[in-house]
Amino acid sequence: MSLAYDIVGVLVAVIVLVSGAAKLARSQQLVDGLTSLGVPLGMFPFLAACEIAGAAGLVIGVWYRPLGVAAAIGLVLYFVGAVGAHLRKSDFKGLPNAAVLLVASLAALTLGAISA
Repeated sequence: MSLAYDIVGVLVAVIVLVSGAAKLARSQQLVDGLTSLGVPLGMFPFLAACEIAGAAGLVIGVWYRPLGVAAAIGLVLYFVGAVGAHLRKSDFKGLPNAAVLLVASLAALTLGAISA
């Protein structure tokens, strides 16, 4: 199971790292989507930092599994909030991205916990 976590954890880390970088760069499509949910621009650096920290934790979790599990828990909570925000505003266009990342984070958490 260790190899499965390594693969899934690194893939999820790459995806959330790209997402965090897009928030820092304030990609116009991302800004439009998040501000329509009521997220102020001032929160973008904090959200990006959460994603970048989660990505770093997943990668470090390849060598130190407890940190990978903790990072996966953080990402699961982050994306539960994201899914909730999309559902609250009935934004079904942006919901699939958050839901897929939630499921991927859950997979990393499950694999990490099993192989810890």
